[in-house]
Amino acid sequence: MRTILTLLAICALSGGNTYSPNKELLDCASQILYMDQHAYELPKNYRRNIPPGKNTTVYIGINVNRVSAVDENREEITLDVFLQVSWEERRLSTPPGMPFIDLPWEFRQLIWTPDLYIWQLQTMRILSVLQEMASLRIYANRTVSVSIGATITIKCEMDFVLYPLDVQNCAIDFSSYKYTAEDVRFEWREVAPWRGVSGEQRHQFRLPKYVVTFVTDKSEHSAARLQIKLSRELRSYLLESYLPSALFVIISWGSFCVIPEIVPGRMVLLVTTLLSLVTMFDTVRYTNSPDALELKCIEVWLISCTLFVFFALLEYFVVLFGIRYDKSWSRRRQDMRRAASSAQLAPPIHINHTQRLSTPVPGSPQGSVFSPQISVEDEGLKQQFSHQTIQRLSALERKNRRKNKVGCETRSVCQDSPILDAIPSNEHPKGFCGRVGALMDRGIMFCGAQHGTLDRYALMVFPICFVLFTIAYWTTYLSEAHRVLNK
Repeated sequence: MRTILTLLAICALSGGNTYSPNKELLDCASQILYMDQHAYELPKNYRRNIPPGKNTTVYIGINVNRVSAVDENREEITLDVFLQVSWEERRLSTPPGMPFIDLPWEFRQLIWTPDLYIWQLQTMRILSVLQEMASLRIYANRTVSVSIGATITIKCEMDFVLYPLDVQNCAIDFSSYKYTAEDVRFEWREVAPWRGVSGEQRHQFRLPKYVVTFVTDKSEHSAARLQIKLSRELRSYLLESYLPSALFVIISWGSFCVIPEIVPGRMVLLVTTLLSLVTMFDTVRYTNSPDALELKCIEVWLISCTLFVFFALLEYFVVLFGIRYDKSWSRRRQDMRRAASSAQLAPPIHINHTQRLSTPVPGSPQGSVFSPQISVEDEGLKQQFSHQTIQRLSALERKNRRKNKVGCETRSVCQDSPILDAIPSNEHPKGFCGRVGALMDRGIMFCGAQHGTLDRYALMVFPICFVLFTIAYWTTYLSEAHRVLNK
């Protein structure tokens, strides 16, 4: 209806007094006013449904004014663009002496225009202030140019497996939905850039999270393609996620320096660090990152950091179990040492029982059965031997304690371990179960050493493993991101 009213007004201004709906629209609108009030008349035999010729080439030019938004959840990009579409139309010409003429935007309904189809287009809205930002111009070289200022929303297939090292490649294809490649072809043409206030043409836009780059694909295709590359700004993710999680892992290593008997301090340090990493993982996965079919790059990092802290906590459980196992053997250890020392220090006592039996005892009848009794002399010998044995045992225990106190600081396994004292060096457990049991006992006593033998080894092994994991992580994912960028 708006087009009909416009054409009626055009006909009235050009001298047409009547309008018959039975006639063609071109009979009424064959004359139209342009800017200098000269009439423009379409050819009588012009047909708007027929292309200008065989294998018509349509040139596409686009200038991006602004990247309005990047919606990762919907996988959409919103752009403010100036789109220019031009083609050669031999059936139209300009008045003599005029390089071009500007026609009203409604005049596009009267001439042939390409059936432009943007494959990834979601929505398109022509910008307007006082009027729509759209123009139709015919040049003296018989070229028709259509320029539009619009806000478009593009659908972009995104893959977030490498998040936040991901690089998104989005292609915008301009082609025809009705004509074949032999009838209409679309190609890129450089247009005069919109330079804005700064006077510089922009091919790259920096957003808070992305660096957006536009590249035209000039390969031989029937469709014109615009490549959009979105490279994520990694600095914010390093400061918000990677650095804090790495510091939490490093802080967990401080628990290896805490005395195992101080259970509250060490448990609070490890459990607090573990819960902080779990909370950070939940925030990144469900709030601050887009969805993906697989584990994302940052999720692999956070899970690995959580496992490092969990293994530190598990190591402390093993140490506590070893200490508890060691204390339960303390009494048995002392008894075993005293028995071994008594066997080493006690001199052999040889008693000639035959002589004593053959010697008659006063007060006993001859030939009677002899009952051995300890004389007063034997009782004194027993007391003297017991006193010397106790003194030697005390001296030996003090010597062993001094030796073990110094030796445990330099050796990996302390000599106080009851299992090591209980199993003689020249005796080996028989059978597979016996060997496995002895090996487990030795491992438990190694973990439960009072001077933190396992903690010293963990303080060396954990940092080395974390450094190796960090190198492997960044090498793998950075190489994959570089491959996707150059694809």
